[in-house]
Amino acid sequence: MKKIISTAVLILIISTAALAKKAVAEGKTHTAFGAYKIEKLDKSICVNGEDCKAYKISYANTPLEVTVIVMKDKNSRKYVVVSDKLSVQYAWNEHYFGIGRIDKSLNDQGFKTTDEHLNRAEYFNQRVLGPGLLMDQESARMIAAFYPRLLSPAESMVAAK
Repeated sequence: MKKIISTAVLILIISTAALAKKAVAEGKTHTAFGAYKIEKLDKSICVNGEDCKAYKISYANTPLEVTVIVMKDKNSRKYVVVSDKLSVQYAWNEHYFGIGRIDKSLNDQGFKTTDEHLNRAEYFNQRVLGPGLLMDQESARMIAAFYPRLLSPAESMVAAK
């Protein structure tokens, strides 16, 4: 009997660990999107022939999901942020962390910033968000918190789950 119970508990623990998502961080956006949850994707994403680490951001009050692709350079990092509505690029270097349009070198791979859903005033507010040299998880948290403000109009894209 003890053997059956211990086997059942072991199977339960293994199945729970296997099915659990890898939540990296959670927090609040202080927008209509509500709280965010960041998960590290199991598979890397290939960009310009390089395998890049990626995160998925989901929000409590909208079905919109955002993918963050981390592209590492020698002295900087670029975060290509892609969703159904808007794609942008955040970056840091030794001086600052902020937003920009996606590099033209990525246009042939389908990544492009368009003005259709972009809140231009907020875009210019996010040009410099803080000092550079952040870790990837810190950068992902900043992106998750500030990205919803870029969408214009944000209210029309919010729907309770």
